[in-house]
Amino acid sequence: MAYFLGRDVLVAITTEDADYGVEVNGVTKGTFEDSDGTANTVFAGPLEANGSGTSVFGSQTTGVTTAYSNEVSDLTGVDLGIGVTDEDITYMGQKSVLKAEIKKETTVSLTCKKSDAVWDVIFNDGARWGINNTSFDQGLADPGIGTFGYRLHIQLKSGTEIFTVCNACITGHTTSLNADGTSEETMEFMSYMDPIIGTASNVEPSTSGF
Repeated sequence: MAYFLGRDVLVAITTEDADYGVEVNGVTKGTFEDSDGTANTVFAGPLEANGSGTSVFGSQTTGVTTAYSNEVSDLTGVDLGIGVTDEDITYMGQKSVLKAEIKKETTVSLTCKKSDAVWDVIFNDGARWGINNTSFDQGLADPGIGTFGYRLHIQLKSGTEIFTVCNACITGHTTSLNADGTSEETMEFMSYMDPIIGTASNVEPSTSGF
């Protein structure tokens, strides 16, 4: 697992839906269409802003005058873990076992200064598995790929290396209270899809098969 300070990386969160993002209005979650814009706090924007496939970092201009950002604000730390799930196969007469790869496992933990209840609402109000158009996935069916989960874009080096985690569901959320300073909160994501490393944000739909 690699740990990065918040000042050394940029992290943007989008849905796996090309047209709809997730917003929070006070303590109520909802979805918004990119062409309509939003005046609420954005947790994750659409995968492709205006269908243009431009960078998910920086300000995202909607079809109206409202603009938003996919970037996690006040980020203090990022834990990035890249692992694999193996199956042990034992052969008679041999001490060593075969480590057969079953699937990749990528985990991302984001820590930021707590300034609102957005992450609490997302974790506790049934928004852990992403959206399909205006409906929130309930995590009760075969996820497949498609629009399941969220997509995390981690810019490791300015404009030269972006680590993309696709179809990631939220697996944990904790808040660290501090009576003498700023409270922090951590959100954990997990994905079994192969991560993508490139020089630009990857906004290709998961249905294209990577």
